[in-house]
Amino acid sequence: MKLSYNKKSKDPIYYVQKGFRNGNKTTTKNIARIGKHSELLKITDDPLTYAKEQVAKYNQEEKNNKISMNLTIDFDEKIRYSDSISSRSSSLNIGYFFLQQLYYDLNIHSFFNKVTKESKVTFDSNLVNRFLTYDRILYPGSKLASQTHFSRYYEQPSIGYHHILRTMDILANHYDEYISHLFDSSCKILKRNTSVCYYDCTNYYFEIESPDDDYIDEVTGEVIKGFRKYGMSKQHQPAPLVEMGLFMDADGIPLTMSLTSGSDNEQTTAIPLEKKLLKMFHGKPFIYCADAGLGSLNIRNFNSMGGRAFIVTQSIRKLSKDMQEKVFNGEDFHLLSDDSLVDMEMLKTFDKTDPKNKKLYSDKAYKVLPANKMIDLGLYEEKLLKNGKTRKVKSKALVPQSIIITFSRKTMEYQRFIRNRQIERAKAILRDLDPESYKKGPHDVTRFIKRTSTSKSGNTVIDSYELDLSAIEEEAKYDGYYAIATNLEDEVEDIIQISSQRYKIEDCFRLMKTNFSARPVYHHNKERIIAHFMICYTALLMYRLLEKKFDNKGIHYTPTNIIETLQNMNVINIEDMCYRSTYTSSQVCTSLNEIFDLRLDRKYYQPKELNKKLKNF
Repeated sequence: MKLSYNKKSKDPIYYVQKGFRNGNKTTTKNIARIGKHSELLKITDDPLTYAKEQVAKYNQEEKNNKISMNLTIDFDEKIRYSDSISSRSSSLNIGYFFLQQLYYDLNIHSFFNKVTKESKVTFDSNLVNRFLTYDRILYPGSKLASQTHFSRYYEQPSIGYHHILRTMDILANHYDEYISHLFDSSCKILKRNTSVCYYDCTNYYFEIESPDDDYIDEVTGEVIKGFRKYGMSKQHQPAPLVEMGLFMDADGIPLTMSLTSGSDNEQTTAIPLEKKLLKMFHGKPFIYCADAGLGSLNIRNFNSMGGRAFIVTQSIRKLSKDMQEKVFNGEDFHLLSDDSLVDMEMLKTFDKTDPKNKKLYSDKAYKVLPANKMIDLGLYEEKLLKNGKTRKVKSKALVPQSIIITFSRKTMEYQRFIRNRQIERAKAILRDLDPESYKKGPHDVTRFIKRTSTSKSGNTVIDSYELDLSAIEEEAKYDGYYAIATNLEDEVEDIIQISSQRYKIEDCFRLMKTNFSARPVYHHNKERIIAHFMICYTALLMYRLLEKKFDNKGIHYTPTNIIETLQNMNVINIEDMCYRSTYTSSQVCTSLNEIFDLRLDRKYYQPKELNKKLKNF
């Protein structure tokens, strides 16, 4: 700050003047009136020296992070005219500073510097990717919508839509290199726990009228399969799909992903992605963990080599008759808590309301069965026929492994509760059944309805419907039972604990689909679709790393808590002199500032202070 006055005036007015820099814009303002020369003569013999002393006091206050200002407000002053069709908020988001710290910790800028070094790219592709990633977390939408969102951020980057599309092309063209870079950089942020790698698949549907066509090369006959294809969907969406396979580590942080056609069998996606994972790990072995749908014979064989192991869910219904008899004979079951033998009949019938049985009610029983014969597990292999076609046959192969059977009284009671509600719904359907519209499903409540057809004279067939008691009884047999197949010889409790963490990968999919709005996808080109999911994957990785930092402090917040806080951390510009926070304090805000030490818990910020934070990244 400096002294400002008209040196040519006989009776000058002395002001404290301060310069403000906001980006490339510099503004000089008189922040305080010291007084008129003639007025100051009443209190001092030397007004000029007095004025300089006042400026010195203001400079000292500034060093203590305090500035006193005289602000004049004109309530008749109008906002500046704009020819924009709709008004927009003038508040700017600084919550993304925390995400920016993670982004630069992942060293993604060096990746873009490397891949664009020899190209003719003249724009900052890292800047585009950076804000596309922030926007995917904070304000998810189409890429065109993201372009309009960029004005919400403190930096207010100037990015054209063609720059967004070009950056997406760069990402898609360097897919494997980018995913590997993210993993290597994340290992420098924290020690990745890759002792267990969890795998699962999900589908993203596209609202298009027809799937992508296959391309057949006229010369070579090579078939390039269309990307968006019809396939199995949990939502039963009659729309073309793209399938995503995702590996995560034992902490729930993503490792790598794959994108394949929606019509591909998900079991064929695991091994190719595992091979890429092994390259990233430099051959370091791990335990493969997945659900029953991703535990085929080939996958179990592959993870029985190279020091690797597998833990996969096993369907009890698919076990051979002999194996099922061993499961349900009630022999050799032990309590998980103390490994003592337990009577299964007692475990199923004890008084669950007795407080003395509370510990037993929460306990589990287990038994281990050798299961080296794949035919006992109901697994199939493909057999090549003479006509060149293939068909699935029950495998006669041998793969050393065992089945851990667990039983939980608590789970049994829950499954019975759910089924009893479904039976009541089935009874309601029977009361108002329309035979013409009746359609039995394998998983809904109609599985408990049995249709009997009888023929009358004149070949007339009459259908009758009733509750299928045998189907109910058969299903009740499996209540409380669960099976895991593994080739590990570790403690049973440890294996069960590893398997129980599979829910975290479902959380990853939920985050991308719900919080990051990975679908709908506003692209048709395969490369752009891939790039879209690469941006979603980067957002997921950054968010999981943020969660891990909270976990290390013993803190937990929901995604909604965290994202809402980051969204609301906005500031407004006060005459280019400073920025004022428009957000309140919160537990999440306090925790973020403790972890990152960005001091974004202040009421006021000087422009140079916020600009310095950006430069430090």
